[in-house]
Amino acid sequence: MQFLLVVLSALAVTVVSGEGWCYQPQVSCNDTCRGPAQWGRVSAQCSGRSQSPVNVVTRTVLPDGRLTPFQLTGYQNVFDGLLLNNGHTVQLNLPTSIKVKGGNLPATYKALQLHLHWGTDGGPGSEHTIDGERYPMEMHIVHIKEKYPSISEALKDRTGVAVLGFFFQESRSANAKFVPFINALKNITQPTNSTTLKGVTLEMFTPPQKNMTKYFRYDGSLTTPNCAEAVVWSLFEYPIPLSREQLVAFSQLQFASGQRMVETYRPVLPLNGRQVYYSGGQVAVLSSVVLLTSVLCSAFSLQTV
Repeated sequence: MQFLLVVLSALAVTVVSGEGWCYQPQVSCNDTCRGPAQWGRVSAQCSGRSQSPVNVVTRTVLPDGRLTPFQLTGYQNVFDGLLLNNGHTVQLNLPTSIKVKGGNLPATYKALQLHLHWGTDGGPGSEHTIDGERYPMEMHIVHIKEKYPSISEALKDRTGVAVLGFFFQESRSANAKFVPFINALKNITQPTNSTTLKGVTLEMFTPPQKNMTKYFRYDGSLTTPNCAEAVVWSLFEYPIPLSREQLVAFSQLQFASGQRMVETYRPVLPLNGRQVYYSGGQVAVLSSVVLLTSVLCSAFSLQTV
């Protein structure tokens, strides 16, 4: 049964993602796969004008009062989920009883899976960037409109898919909630390997709900072929902490080609006139900018004492 689930999951990824594509580290003279610059040859939609990811420039975002807090259903429910290496990333399949609505989404959406994008050994690896800053990792929780039986049907709808995106930042100590997830990576180093993550909740892998009120919103696409432009993106400002050791663990996985699974992100694409909105009352300020300002103020105070 588990083997059948792995096969079905792999097929689902193929339907959504297309075939013959790879990330930039896999591109070589001896490899026939097509890197991000050639994804348009894998799927014409990858050359569209509303592609993802993008760089969010905080001084140009518009506050939008309609971007209210999300209503999350089932995020606190315990489940056993299939965790697999699909050859491109690590993916955790989610129960469809997990749902999200509110936040000016046009409908209620049910969860399908979450996956991650990362750099090399904890280096820059997020897909989206904020003011040009690339975080070490980014997690995508993929939902489709409740009325659709499959993601292939949802992708025919301009707002058929809702993705909640979360950035990760390096912390001095390990994130205890992620320990079961990180430990399980050792069992799925090879492509098509899978394991069952038992007794977890989606709430374990997301920030406290009080820290999910500030987010960016824009209309975009899947970030892998077929790059369908059918995604309502919500990118949360509050990052999730992981230790360096925890971040490095993801780079021990392997691509289908046998190479280390590193730099699993698509370069940012132009907005082409799209507007990015923000849920907060004021335009967001990067934590790094706040930290720099604090340091400068402290230094100035010391000089003037």
